[in-house]
Amino acid sequence: MSKSGTIIIVDDNKGVLTAIQILLKSYFSKVVALSSPVTLTSVLREEMPEVVLLDMNFTSGINTGNEGLFWLHEIKKVRPDLPVVLFTAYADIELAIRGIKEGATDFIVKPWDNQKLVETLQTAATSTHNDRKTASKEKPAHSPMYWGESKVMQQLRVLIEKVAITDANLLITGENGTGKEMLAREIHALSNRKHKEMIAVDMGTITESLFESELFGHIKGSFTDAHTDRTGKFEAAEKSTLFLDEIGNLSYRTQVMLLRALQEKRYRPLGDTREYPFDIRLVAATNENLEKAIAEGRFREDLFHRLNEFTIRLPLLAECREDILPLADFFLEEANAELGKRTGGFD
Repeated sequence: MSKSGTIIIVDDNKGVLTAIQILLKSYFSKVVALSSPVTLTSVLREEMPEVVLLDMNFTSGINTGNEGLFWLHEIKKVRPDLPVVLFTAYADIELAIRGIKEGATDFIVKPWDNQKLVETLQTAATSTHNDRKTASKEKPAHSPMYWGESKVMQQLRVLIEKVAITDANLLITGENGTGKEMLAREIHALSNRKHKEMIAVDMGTITESLFESELFGHIKGSFTDAHTDRTGKFEAAEKSTLFLDEIGNLSYRTQVMLLRALQEKRYRPLGDTREYPFDIRLVAATNENLEKAIAEGRFREDLFHRLNEFTIRLPLLAECREDILPLADFFLEEANAELGKRTGGFD
């Protein structure tokens, strides 16, 4: 049977406490029983529970009939998002509803129904699990940029630390394999938008027919296979950074679509009649000489200037000779560490 993490039960009636504790051991990995709420806030920090079952009345301490509401507020000071289920012996619906308005998740009336009690608590605990999973997805671990010791890379590092905190659109240029996306992620990690995930798009893999749907989204029924609404990259990157890799691969027609959105700071999902404003920081990258592409009529000059509020050129490895051996040692150490994890260590 799958168990739902840790629960804290707070009730001054030791008989009730014991009965609930025995019942919930089959449904929760850990059941912490408290006969008094005095130590509740410190226990919250130690146990990090998924849910609290909180009695509404206690025989000692504050004796106004609203003790449960007082301790509900104390819990929310420590863990604002923690589900709290209220437990009342008096079927005081008015007080329980007030508790829900003030942050409780649900309430149970004594005498209780075992199945209803278990279902209510497990539902509340599941919401905590889902919130934690969502948080971990929204804040992925960032691997810091390897800068090396060469003069050219240290100069680049100083420049990046200055421009990262601005909202200027950036164009990263450099040959394949020089680390353009890694640099974009470092810029995002140093920016004021770092609390949301950077959205990356490889423009070289998007066909012209899918461009609008991929970047701006579409609504159900906008074309034959549009069975549901789709969120585009512009919406996904709201308040964050949108990284467009290999921007030089855009066709002339899709360049016009992107330019229009950047000029007006609004986009329209495919099939929608409404336009939506956006707030993103745009970082584009290319291994192509865009100025040459402009001269040859393959890339729009006005789009180039929209993307290129600031240009960052990544140097070739040959320009950073003093970093080559240390960089090789760095990757060797990383490979050995990974191999050690997989094999349990080796001589």
